[in-house]
Amino acid sequence: MRIDKFLWCIRYYKTRSLATTACKKGQVKINGDSVKPSREVYAQDTIEVRKNQINYKLKVNDIPPNRVGAKLVDIYRTDLTPKTEFEAQELLKFSKDYYRKKGTGRPTKKDRRDIDDFYDENE
Repeated sequence: MRIDKFLWCIRYYKTRSLATTACKKGQVKINGDSVKPSREVYAQDTIEVRKNQINYKLKVNDIPPNRVGAKLVDIYRTDLTPKTEFEAQELLKFSKDYYRKKGTGRPTKKDRRDIDDFYDENE
């Protein structure tokens, strides 16, 4: 089975064209090599997929006949993604919450108080 079709079948991408685009951009690797969308996938291959700033690592258990339901995905792949990838995503989410975009104007009263409290804690 083609790698783009496999990633679509096991629900890593919503459409097959998104999976194809990810392969063309170099976000998909099989056994450490960047691949084209037409590359064949076999059982026991290790796939690395970079999606949403997370490097997913998968091991192919079997090839599905067609797109499978969410509950059956674990039959066809084993997730080897380290927990540190998800923890880094959480930290990134927290850092984005406190970032003020340029051009949003002066800080509000609450923002100013938060800034003052931050400086008071560091003294």
